[in-house]
Amino acid sequence: MASDDTRDAAPYFRCHVFCCVNERPEDHHRGSCSRRGSVKLRNYLKARAKTLGLEAVRINASGCLDRCENGPTMVIYPEGVWYRCANAEDADEILETHIKGGGRVPRLMLEPGD
Repeated sequence: MASDDTRDAAPYFRCHVFCCVNERPEDHHRGSCSRRGSVKLRNYLKARAKTLGLEAVRINASGCLDRCENGPTMVIYPEGVWYRCANAEDADEILETHIKGGGRVPRLMLEPGD
């Protein structure tokens, strides 16, 4: 019996959030997500996701996502939706609307040209 090598493995997480925690020098012209509070926001997102009981959701720190001038930035997979997340209120809205509800938060979304 031949094996089916074209079949994808089942996803380990239903949702994977990557939060940029890149830190550039203070005077860098693009800034950095870390200097805009992304580490604190990532920690907040992780704790809130747990408090909300969001299962199969992983909140990760990432290196540079190359959009720090818009930061703090994050990208959510499998959808590939990019957000600017500046504070706890933004984080809560993303968790409730996108991750829990399956919708989008248009006011925080980053477009390809941003």
